[in-house]
Amino acid sequence: MERPQARAGDLSWRLSSHPITLLFFLGFRISSLLFYILGSVFTQNFILVFIVTILLLAADFYYLKNIAGRRLVGLRWWNEVNTASGDSHWVFESQDRSGSAESGAPSQNATDKRFFWLALYAQPAWWVVLAIVSVVRLLNPIWLSLIVIALILTITNTLAFSRCDKFSQASSLASSAMYSGGMAKSLAGGLFSRLFRG
Repeated sequence: MERPQARAGDLSWRLSSHPITLLFFLGFRISSLLFYILGSVFTQNFILVFIVTILLLAADFYYLKNIAGRRLVGLRWWNEVNTASGDSHWVFESQDRSGSAESGAPSQNATDKRFFWLALYAQPAWWVVLAIVSVVRLLNPIWLSLIVIALILTITNTLAFSRCDKFSQASSLASSAMYSGGMAKSLAGGLFSRLFRG
């Protein structure tokens, strides 16, 4: 009996363009959840569970924000603070992943993209489920503080990458309209030819 052939976009790490990055990304995403669940079930040592879970969440936050997002989907974000006014704003950066011959950029790997977005949205959902379970089981309320911290870190990354993705889609739409022989190009060409003709 023959195995079905794997296709682009299937959830198999073997199809990834960056399998090591993907495995570390998934490892960090899963490890904080597993350690919290196993720690709260098998031990009542809150301090140990709190410290290790926070360290795993911090490693996940850093790795996702600075490495996995850039390598798997070509997105990056950071927060800049204006020292004069004290205002902060988010800065979004995206690589051209269209794979077009003009840009020379590599195309987006469908498997990497699917793993990334699935894991990005699944982890905050799991923390919400754990918060509900914690409230229903009436566990010691201090355990809920760890879940709140986890939700803040995971939702921040989720919102930032969602905005970054929308920004990259908008900028690629604008650049394709400007440079691809579209209506904007013909309008600009017609305007300049009229100005310089006479």
